[in-house]
Amino acid sequence: MSTLLLIKTSSLGDVIHALPAVTDLAHYRPEIEIDWLVEESFKEIPALHNQVKQVKTIALRRWRHHWLQVATWRELFHRLQDIRHTSYDLSIDCQGLIKSAVIARLLPGRRHGYDKHSIREPLASYCYQHTHHVSWQLHAVERNRQLLAQVFGYTPPKEVAYGIAAPPLLHSERPLSPYVVFLHATSRASKEWPIEHWVDLGQQLAMQGLAILLPSGNAKEHHRAQLIAKEINGAFALPKSSLTKLASLLQEAEFVVGVDTGLTHLAVALKQKVIAIYTDTDPQATGVYGSERAVNVGGIGMMPEVSSIMTLCL
Repeated sequence: MSTLLLIKTSSLGDVIHALPAVTDLAHYRPEIEIDWLVEESFKEIPALHNQVKQVKTIALRRWRHHWLQVATWRELFHRLQDIRHTSYDLSIDCQGLIKSAVIARLLPGRRHGYDKHSIREPLASYCYQHTHHVSWQLHAVERNRQLLAQVFGYTPPKEVAYGIAAPPLLHSERPLSPYVVFLHATSRASKEWPIEHWVDLGQQLAMQGLAILLPSGNAKEHHRAQLIAKEINGAFALPKSSLTKLASLLQEAEFVVGVDTGLTHLAVALKQKVIAIYTDTDPQATGVYGSERAVNVGGIGMMPEVSSIMTLCL
């Protein structure tokens, strides 16, 4: 049996976009044993896929603030030693960045990645022994699928299968009434939908007997969630939670409305009905993908109206 280390470290959305490639590989080459290297903060996502044997973690996001500390280098050394100890037959860098390529370069076994014309940081391609051309015109999900397909010699099917499922919520964790999840928070202000739009949409949905849940990942996001929730009857600003718990919450919702953020893609991966709102990014490249129950609305320089989102909710 051959062993593979898949390198896809971040961000949350990018990690989710790599899941269908694992599903394809497990179907066409079931003899391959798949491990996944990911940022420690996203380790719960690969663990949801039953074809991923082990999740290995790296902490570049945390370490980058402490490179002058001896403890940082000691931890990095031990993490790399743990990875090298497995002696993978091959590694595939789906990230295509210099930082991920350098990690691949330190590993034994055959190293595969994108060629210099297929990635944002062309120098990364020189760390691989085998490079593969994948069109920039493809959605991010398909780029990952095509890379693995080229390495192992198969053609991906048309159907996209993320291959994950979240554990069910405990009875005590389940809201008393049917609920909708508003994924209002994102990494850039330019990708946000206005608070007043969320309030308007939430008030209309509340009139139909739906509770509104607003997750958040930090204090700033929680404050934004509170501003929205206080204007909607039966809305709740949720405290920070684990990705696994959030996945369960998304999976059992009536539907999900979200901006361009990793959790919106997670909802799609969980086969949920999703309305994805885009205001500053191109959904053709990184929009919600692979499900008839998910729809992209908006685009670069656009601000979808509440009425158009409400129509899709019905």
